[in-house]
Amino acid sequence: MSLRTSPALEHAALPNGGTVTVWVGVPDDPYIDDKTQLKTVDIQLHEGSAVVASLTTVLEPHQDSEGHQLAREVKAALEAGEIGLHADDLESFADRLR
Repeated sequence: MSLRTSPALEHAALPNGGTVTVWVGVPDDPYIDDKTQLKTVDIQLHEGSAVVASLTTVLEPHQDSEGHQLAREVKAALEAGEIGLHADDLESFADRLR
């Protein structure tokens, strides 16, 4: 498994109501046919089908367990009300090696 083929997903219940999905994986690029060339791992927050925040992480596609750990950490911070739904709220998570 890799984050390229199987992104990490966590569903977070927000303190003020509502939910978001925390997604960690390799985003699709319609301009690249060979998906094995995609190397960036993003963290995204989804509300329904909309992406409300997205940031590139320091993770690599083969770091599956680290990606799942990242998704769990962000979920916990969202549910505790420690961070909001903005890309700058994700920076400290995305920039940290695991």
